[in-house]
Amino acid sequence: MAMTAANPTHTEGPVAKMIEQQTAKVPSDWFLWAAVGSIATSLTLQISGNRHASTFVGQWAPTLLILGLYNKLVKQLGSDQTSRAET
Repeated sequence: MAMTAANPTHTEGPVAKMIEQQTAKVPSDWFLWAAVGSIATSLTLQISGNRHASTFVGQWAPTLLILGLYNKLVKQLGSDQTSRAET
């Protein structure tokens, strides 16, 4: 299945391009291991009876996984077709 841009006349701004260039340098598995670490820390806090901190730390896992997904997509697809053609 080929992916096409919804509107090829719209491009990413300089801030988005800079963020994507920096996040592409981070290995995708770091986000996975950080999410696993937050789950393990949350479990430890839950067992020790610190329920509020456990909930707070446990909520990091989905955010880290979504950031890892974003990182992977940026590495594979780039921000948009025009920026891929420029490089």
